Amino acid sequence: MEDHYTILKILNNNVVIAIGENQQEAVLIGKGIGFSKKSGDRLEETNVDKLYVLKDEEKQHQYKQLISEIDESIILVMNDIIQLSEQKLNVQFDEHIHIALTDHIAFAIKRIQQGMDIVNPFLKETQLMYPREYAVAEEVVEVVHRETGVYLPDGEIGFITLHLHSATTSRSLSDLNKYSQLMNSLVQLIEQQLDISLDKGSINYVRLIQHLRRGIERIESGEQVGSQHKLAKVLKDEYPLCYNTAWKLMKVMQHQLGKKASDAEAIYLTMHLQRLSSQ
Repeated sequence: MEDHYTILKILNNNVVIAIGENQQEAVLIGKGIGFSKKSGDRLEETNVDKLYVLKDEEKQHQYKQLISEIDESIILVMNDIIQLSEQKLNVQFDEHIHIALTDHIAFAIKRIQQGMDIVNPFLKETQLMYPREYAVAEEVVEVVHRETGVYLPDGEIGFITLHLHSATTSRSLSDLNKYSQLMNSLVQLIEQQLDISLDKGSINYVRLIQHLRRGIERIESGEQVGSQHKLAKVLKDEYPLCYNTAWKLMKVMQHQLGKKASDAEAIYLTMHLQRLSSQ
């Protein structure tokens, strides 16, 4: 990071647009760093709580527009939240999180204050798919409550989880939402085909979700699982309902992901389904 910055524009008391010694424009965030300052003033990095470098013009424009639309106190809260999340997950987020998560939480706070709430139908699946990010998202909700007095409902923990996971991977938020919806569809299909009601608090449900997640990741990456022809025949003969259901699940995943799955995936799915149906 740079040692010295020259202020280009004051956005508010806590956020300024500045340029570093390498002529790269950046958003500088810190309590009161814009107070009594003007364009052309120099800032020392040691006086800045957090430095966000906006690398492209589109993100710069989005962030500047966002700053103008939300309460500036939220900016400082988000500064704490992003630093906390990076520390807990031991990662450095993609800079887009400063736009996406700030916008989401600011809007969520506004909705709750107006008495509106959005139900998250994929909350349990999200928790099981991304347990580390979910645990941090729970802390984020506590920070929001402590700093703003607004308690975000459990559904928001799931949405925040996806933002955190998106910022640590190359996957877009829309892709992660697609995976959550796919997971929910697979669970519904299992319940329908096996005529069971899954206990979402059970260890077997946790194992199922984790297996489905790994299966989706293998299909996405094109990873092949070793074939098990003899075992496939045994399972098909012994557990025809579970075997046929496994293939239906495979077809749904292949259709939604647009990629072919290894036939061996059906074998492992069949074994998981048999465990569930037997209980």
